[in-house]
Amino acid sequence: MILYNVTINIENNVHDEWLQWMREHHIPNILLTGLFVDTKILKLLTEVDNGGTTYSFQYFLNSLEDYHEYERKYAPSLRDEHDAHYGGKYVAFRTLLEVIE
Repeated sequence: MILYNVTINIENNVHDEWLQWMREHHIPNILLTGLFVDTKILKLLTEVDNGGTTYSFQYFLNSLEDYHEYERKYAPSLRDEHDAHYGGKYVAFRTLLEVIE
């Protein structure tokens, strides 16, 4: 199993609206690709005061091939849509991990 992790620090002044948008729009659109088998939202508890709140969005896939298909077919437009709504209000980084147990 593959874990695609997206860590995002979002500015507090748009936090509530953004989190609702993520739950109601962005994550459902990611799941509609049919490539992901599960998703989790985690909130960082050891936050430094930087004017934002940090989340880890975890998306689980069955294979590395599914991840590559997602990156090729779906990720660019989904990222563009996120940027259109919240560009300049967040910082994100992505990691790809293999679940071994």
